[in-house]
Amino acid sequence: MKGQTNISLEHEGRTGAGKEPGSNPRQIVNRPKPPGKTKHLLTLVIIVLLLWASAKQTDASFTELFTGGPEMWKLLKEMFPPRWSYFDNIVQGMLETIRMALIGTTIGAILAIPISIICAGNLMPSRWIYYPARFLLNLIRTIPDLLLAALFVAVFGLGPIPGILALAVFSVGLIAKLTYESLETIDKGPLEAMTAVGMNRIQLIVYGVVPQLAAQFTSYVLYAFEINVRAAAILGLVGAGGIGLYYEATLGFLEYDKTNTIIIFTLAIVLIIDYVSNKLREKLL
Repeated sequence: MKGQTNISLEHEGRTGAGKEPGSNPRQIVNRPKPPGKTKHLLTLVIIVLLLWASAKQTDASFTELFTGGPEMWKLLKEMFPPRWSYFDNIVQGMLETIRMALIGTTIGAILAIPISIICAGNLMPSRWIYYPARFLLNLIRTIPDLLLAALFVAVFGLGPIPGILALAVFSVGLIAKLTYESLETIDKGPLEAMTAVGMNRIQLIVYGVVPQLAAQFTSYVLYAFEINVRAAAILGLVGAGGIGLYYEATLGFLEYDKTNTIIIFTLAIVLIIDYVSNKLREKLL
């Protein structure tokens, strides 16, 4: 035993085994090389070339930017001071905008629930189901909300109904996208246990998926509502109701002081909604 111990210790002393890397001068340690500067320099050159090519193709120049500065200053001077007496005229329009965002978000959230389940790869058994569903969802998200509003105005006429439908379609695309991505990251342990005891797919969703995703889904709905309030303020430019009709009227008659009043009022409403939504999300998550 003593002979074997001496041999093993002598072997470790020769090979450097059992020691920290680099403690033996004869031992070679492979340390990672620091990243070269060539990669960063090449990345910077590519970014600069892309910016230059984009500016060239769009005819953008700093000269035009500085030349248009005085005209922008004139416009800002015409916007101040705001015409506060115009405030009473836009309260109903702002309330209509909030109602449009609320109804559109609610409809979109309800429709997003089954669509997100169909798009989730861990809940659907076949790729022939969730890949086409994802394609249709991406197609919905590709269409701008202003274009949707213009199409619905052509079908249903002027008023808040086209705006509500446009916001509902937009909400479906946004909420379903975020929800199905979260569905694919849920804990599979409870689902496997429920499957083992014989639960069907609906029971899996109700008892295994909903409890894990309820807080996140509510957060997504609140986020969509915030965006829809901002979007609803613009949809009126194409006749879809809301405060946007007043934007179009004041800008068309060059009454920029009234436009500034609408902007300030809209900003105040958006800040309040953002604050309340953030507090609700903090409590949920």
